[in-house]
Amino acid sequence: MRYVQKVKRDDLELITALANALDSRDTYTMCHSENVAKYSLQIAKKMNLSKESCDIIHKGALLHDIGKIGIPEHILQKHGRLTNEEYKIIQSHPRIGYEMIKHVGNFHNNGILDIVLYHHERFDGKGYPTGLKGNQIPLYARIVAVADTFDAMTTKRVYRDELNLDYTLNEIWKNKGGQFDPEVVDAFLSLFDQQELELCLQSS
Repeated sequence: MRYVQKVKRDDLELITALANALDSRDTYTMCHSENVAKYSLQIAKKMNLSKESCDIIHKGALLHDIGKIGIPEHILQKHGRLTNEEYKIIQSHPRIGYEMIKHVGNFHNNGILDIVLYHHERFDGKGYPTGLKGNQIPLYARIVAVADTFDAMTTKRVYRDELNLDYTLNEIWKNKGGQFDPEVVDAFLSLFDQQELELCLQSS
């Protein structure tokens, strides 16, 4: 049991180090992976998922954007609007991330690869990279998608300031059933209704 716990601890430390390496490339997204992991975990717990599932979601969320290591820095840190070609390059990061970590044995069957590859899929089928729809999208990826959007909107980016919390929550609610899984949105918003969400918002 102690050996298993040590392996899990070492695994998490390695995943955290990879996430930190990604976030360190861009001061505007510093701690993004950690924030998404925290929010995803809180959603998963609210949905009464098993401890094992919660652990996997936490680890997968830390790695969700790992493919951005393969995106040129001038695109990641561009102040202006992306060109269509630049946006296509940004959209390649889920597949890049998948290719980077697909050889890690214990990621194959536990759902971590699904999070990395599918966290930009949309519930209405208009996402990327494969256009999966509804429950075709793995649940773990559907959870991370909501957490990812929430953190992206409520933190400062190179191209804009952070957005108002009420505005962000309203946008997520409006996209329920479109961009996001309705069940995941309900669980996420209920955390606010019951004042259970631990926020990681930037100070202004």
